Amino acid sequence: MLTPYRRLFTRPGTAAFTLAGLLGRLSMSMTGVSLVVLLAERRGSYALAGTVGAAGLITGAVGMPVIGRLVDRFGQSKVTVPAALSNVVPLCALLLCVRTGAPDWTLYACWAAGAAAPNLGGMARARWAHLLRDEPDALHLATSFEQVLDELCFMAGPVLGMVLCTTVAPEAGLLAAGGLGASGALLFAAQRRTEPPLAARPAGGRHGSPLRVPVLRVLTLTFLSTGMVFGALDLTTVAYADALGHRPVAGGLLALVAAGSCAAGLVFGTLRPSGPAGTRFLRGVAAMAGLLLLPLAAGLGGAGLALLGVALFTAGAGTAPTMVTGMTLLQDLLPRRQLNEGMAVAVSGILVGISGGSALAGALAEHAGPGTGYWIPAGAAALALLIALAGRRHLAAPAADAVPAENPERLVGGAR
Repeated sequence: MLTPYRRLFTRPGTAAFTLAGLLGRLSMSMTGVSLVVLLAERRGSYALAGTVGAAGLITGAVGMPVIGRLVDRFGQSKVTVPAALSNVVPLCALLLCVRTGAPDWTLYACWAAGAAAPNLGGMARARWAHLLRDEPDALHLATSFEQVLDELCFMAGPVLGMVLCTTVAPEAGLLAAGGLGASGALLFAAQRRTEPPLAARPAGGRHGSPLRVPVLRVLTLTFLSTGMVFGALDLTTVAYADALGHRPVAGGLLALVAAGSCAAGLVFGTLRPSGPAGTRFLRGVAAMAGLLLLPLAAGLGGAGLALLGVALFTAGAGTAPTMVTGMTLLQDLLPRRQLNEGMAVAVSGILVGISGGSALAGALAEHAGPGTGYWIPAGAAALALLIALAGRRHLAAPAADAVPAENPERLVGGAR
């Protein structure tokens, strides 16, 4: 099954930008759990941890599309380096404020100031879209592989963050995440030969928001609800394990969600897509909504950590096909000159959803039984399905100015 994936990396430079991006994305997957454990340990409040995380995610959701627009205008390398370096100081300030007992508002300010990061996953997908512009089957494989990498990061990241926070120091997880994030972004920016060329800008040098494209609006709202699934599932699982006296196990439980999605993504990538991508997306969202009833049943029924782990692994299998197909729709239907910004907008929807789900789950964890929080991801997945169904007619309509990436006249200087 892995043979087709190995063939992807016979192209020069693909392994280098993939590994560099992997480091940066591993950092992002560590921060959520590391922040929760840090503030729960030093300040004794899951609610504070949830709302501080939410503040940073909202700032990141606003800043990421701005960075994406700059990438579309000036190129990946020129924007990634300053954007990555600018996040180091606020992170260090946050750790100092926690350590010295500074007021809670300083935590919100520091976390929000350093939250806007380059969308390395989106930029990696943009590179694959350019390199494989004449090979749709290979592009489907590469998009699936990128989702698998995301899931690997979210499988290893929480475990690594939890281990560092519980065995070294509560601050160790965020320190490691900051170092990995900066290093990965700088190494990614250094891979210039695989960087896609800039698309030509419209006459007058201005263009509107990519949200004017209907498919992006539908997918962003759907991804927002999906983000609520992720945020609520993470915090509820940490609180559930803590309530049973097994907080260190929480990272492993979260890793099982990612492992299920990773396995599904590997299999999905080797299958030849059949039928319209919009229809496949609807099927994926429906499967995700159905499978998320399993952790709800396990949590409310007091099934214990072992059965909860099985439920979380199974529920995770519905994530990857949905995300892969959603990203494929964006690559197919967005204008080339706004691809990075459009994907950043979609990811921002996920971040906003994570912030809302995290805040709701944090509040519920302090005022209700440990398994009650699993109602939030189940309800959010049902909402995602309703949104996708309401906007299904837009999931097949390209933007008026969407053009094939291989058209040389639409690229700056006619370069490929």
